[in-house]
Amino acid sequence: MSTTSPATSSATSPATSPATSSATLVASDLDRTLIYSTAALDLRMPDAEAPRLLCVEVYGHKPLSYMTETAAALLTELAGATVFVPTTTRTREQYHRIHLPGPAPQYAICANGGHILVDGVSDRDWQQQVEARIADECAPLTEIRAHLATTADPAWLLKERVAENLFAYLVVERSLLPEEWVKELAVWAAERGWTVSLQGRKIYAVPVPLTKSAAMDEVARRTGATRTLAAGDSLLDADLLLAADLGWRPGHGELADHDWRAPHVVALEERGGAAGEEILRRFLAASAA
Repeated sequence: MSTTSPATSSATSPATSPATSSATLVASDLDRTLIYSTAALDLRMPDAEAPRLLCVEVYGHKPLSYMTETAAALLTELAGATVFVPTTTRTREQYHRIHLPGPAPQYAICANGGHILVDGVSDRDWQQQVEARIADECAPLTEIRAHLATTADPAWLLKERVAENLFAYLVVERSLLPEEWVKELAVWAAERGWTVSLQGRKIYAVPVPLTKSAAMDEVARRTGATRTLAAGDSLLDADLLLAADLGWRPGHGELADHDWRAPHVVALEERGGAAGEEILRRFLAASAA
């Protein structure tokens, strides 16, 4: 198993980066869609038949996230043929820990759409637009955090975090987490312009205007892309999939658990690392059509 991240090409400054002429934009979620922890790889096969892995993230001096080598080759091909835009709920700092194969993406979407990175640097104009919409339409983050602090039970709460001063999330002991608490939180949050998503051991509270789809549309406008493809596994990816011309979701994750579907979104049967490979194959086929 390799633990050496592949090198990526250096990015030019946002002021001088040329716009790409490719007509297809691919906006893909990362965690549990294209990249996977060891546990999430879900390798349901004899050890001797397991695929070779490429480490794409190291944290705390330990390998954290992987792609199969087949997926890495597919992504390299895809990035050369389309406007490939990593699209993640991760903060900018967390995103920069990832070293994807192939050329460095000119654009990336972080913090669930709160930041559009241009050659690794956050676009200030977009950041200000997002912050203004949240201030106009949603209860303040301080109110959400106060509610989480007073209602979460220390018996199952492990950590409370804020991401980019835009949204909050809890890390919980999932086996002890009451389902009713999450449902009640979702109702309470919706009344204040926020949405709730449970992903593995994390519960996200995110303002409704903070969406990956809005950021994807902005990148498509800037690059002149006339077609958008998307993939994701969580409820926070639903708006992205709905906004794209074509989309795919893996056979695992929050969307699969809820049997979430849309006419133009393919619900794949593959799970784990195999789903990552299949999503990339579908991206390539669709972009060449």
